[in-house]
Amino acid sequence: MSSEANPRIAPGGRRDVGVLTMFITAVSGRVTGTAPPNLFLTLGRNRRLFRRWLWFSAALMPGGRLARKESELAILRVAHRRGSDYEWEQHRRLGKRAGLTDAAIDAVAGRALPKDGVWTKREGLIIEAIDQLVDHRDVDDDLWSRLTAHFDDNELIELLMLAGQYDGLATTIGALRIRTDRPRRG
Repeated sequence: MSSEANPRIAPGGRRDVGVLTMFITAVSGRVTGTAPPNLFLTLGRNRRLFRRWLWFSAALMPGGRLARKESELAILRVAHRRGSDYEWEQHRRLGKRAGLTDAAIDAVAGRALPKDGVWTKREGLIIEAIDQLVDHRDVDDDLWSRLTAHFDDNELIELLMLAGQYDGLATTIGALRIRTDRPRRG
């Protein structure tokens, strides 16, 4: 999905989003190596909803039970499958920090399948689960059985919630035409 279209709701300034959201976006931009994220400045216009969403999102990533590398792998696969340039660019950088190599990130973008030996067994199962969730909004019984052999119940719930969160976020980003963030200057 192209991030070049004009935003339907422009990112807000301090008066639109408030001091707290401006602080959060400044810190987030430093962490991701970008200017303050357009996503936060846009969603932050609805202050009450933004803060609750941010709390929920942080509980999944980075505060979840899945290894950070696994969370980033799942998010990148959703971004790729949904064509979300915004999610892809943000989480490509975060994925590298979490330990994903350039080769692994290329593989997430569909240039390898789980059976090609690029990922661990758990990582391959995450890729398969994301693909089924994006395509069918469900996981078939065979894959579920294989997932339960490698993930505990809490991790499985988290994986499903993470996939749904970033799938829905891709929809919001696309519909609002939120532009990718520009790299932070020196």
